[in-house]
Amino acid sequence: MTWLATTLTKYPELAVFLVVGIGYWVGSFKIKGFGLGPVTGSLLVGLAVGYLVPVPVSSTAKSVLFLLFLFAIGYSVGPQFFKAMKGSGVRWAALAAVMALTGLATAYGVARFLGLDPGLAAGMMSGALTESPAIGTATEAINALPLPEDVRNRLVGHVAVADAVCYVFGALGVIVFCSVVGPKLLRVDLQREAEAVERSLGIERTGAGRASAWRPFEVRAYRIEPGGQVVGRTVDAIEHLLPGARIFIERIRRDGRIVEADPTMLVQVGDVLAVSGRRDVLAETIGRGHATEVDDREVLDVPVSAYGVFVSSRSIAGKTIGEIAQSDTPLRGVFLRSITRGGQEIPIAPGTTIERGDVVYLSGRVAAVTRAADAIGKTVMPTDATDFVALGLGIVAGALVGAAFIIPLGAMRIAMGTSVGTLLAGLVVGYVHSVRPTFGRIPSGAVSLMIALGLAGFIAMIGLGAGPHFVSAVRESGFGLFFGGMIVTLVPLFVGLYFGRYVLKLNPLLLLGGIAGAQTMTPALAAVQERSGSSVAVLGYSGTVAIGHILLTAWGTVMVLLIA
Repeated sequence: MTWLATTLTKYPELAVFLVVGIGYWVGSFKIKGFGLGPVTGSLLVGLAVGYLVPVPVSSTAKSVLFLLFLFAIGYSVGPQFFKAMKGSGVRWAALAAVMALTGLATAYGVARFLGLDPGLAAGMMSGALTESPAIGTATEAINALPLPEDVRNRLVGHVAVADAVCYVFGALGVIVFCSVVGPKLLRVDLQREAEAVERSLGIERTGAGRASAWRPFEVRAYRIEPGGQVVGRTVDAIEHLLPGARIFIERIRRDGRIVEADPTMLVQVGDVLAVSGRRDVLAETIGRGHATEVDDREVLDVPVSAYGVFVSSRSIAGKTIGEIAQSDTPLRGVFLRSITRGGQEIPIAPGTTIERGDVVYLSGRVAAVTRAADAIGKTVMPTDATDFVALGLGIVAGALVGAAFIIPLGAMRIAMGTSVGTLLAGLVVGYVHSVRPTFGRIPSGAVSLMIALGLAGFIAMIGLGAGPHFVSAVRESGFGLFFGGMIVTLVPLFVGLYFGRYVLKLNPLLLLGGIAGAQTMTPALAAVQERSGSSVAVLGYSGTVAIGHILLTAWGTVMVLLIA
């Protein structure tokens, strides 16, 4: 153990990777679905290692990792953040803002009542509201205070300690509230409410229905027999035989020749049609009477493709899938496979609204998908290339703005901070990328690495540095911190529940998803989805999570300035 301690002191970078590795392992354990998660796991392991071994931590390395994380989190939520500022997103933005402001006000009041220093106050808030990035913004704000270095180091250590003390109830409290307490207070049955929301969107859980026609397609070949209902009809008329069902005639074999289908072409007896669509719909439209399914390899040899497409077109954004499907030429021959919004998959139904910044995954003939992609936005082609110009200069520009923006506080003048500025820069670059996908391209895998490793590594170093102060801080304020954190966790949840339901008039199920998003607690969303037996709560979550991330992260700076 002496050799290991000496080695970690000599090579502190090894201590960081050790803490991250063990922290991820500790955070992976779950009890009845609840786990600490990798960030809190890294913090606790870092505190333990830092308490046992004096590991020097580089402030430059800490800042690099944290700025990468902040830029990435801003980049990932940028499209949702600006979308929430207009249209139907305003109500969800209001919910997230009210809950964030309530959390800040409650944390400030509790901190004043308990007499907490800026470090303990900011850490209590970040842990109780389960927003670990606030540790970083609070740390930067503390380091900007005109205090002796040893005092600043102690306050920074207090941030990590208080976060660790308050996080467990913060996370567990949100999960239980959203999945158990909230539904009881609103007197709603989550499963029945989910079924009602699904019906309003056009989702049918059982049997063939309109929603099923939106699912991945198949191509089948049918030989038209005498007396068939499609004989003598044009291709366009056949494609519209069954309202709400999307089928497309791709090719026709006639007299031994294969020709591309034209909307005005008349179908004749003996034709072999290559038709794309869902099989049950094809059987209802083409195969019902006097049509025989055949295995014609040549006519079925239709080149197909599947692409993800960034939604940026104003003619598409803000419309429901049902409305879009009624559009003519640009979307003919393509099928919607899935939708992702902010990394979360959105239910596909006629009533689902497509928003700017969504990624829709389309399949169909190569020409049809290309034509549709041009009408919708920009094709997301697989690439490993990162736009380091936008990444590097974006971080520099944001950090400089944050450093230049001065907040007067009595006799002190404190900068907004490079961390908050970088977060806002990521927000802007992410939004611009959603509008102009060729600008600021960062692959999703790279963004995920920046978020995961950036935050976990930063938190690990915070824990290592705070380790020596852990025991004394817990002895000094542990009991009050824990119960103060409980209050900070619960008050915004109750305010959000009643404000969202009775002032904003939000649907109860979507509201619970929105509350989980405002607290940036994905496991709480998963708990609501599990108890409701439906994924539709994600529509509320996606409406608030971007605002929650931005405001709660910035609150670290604000709390330090308020208490300082």
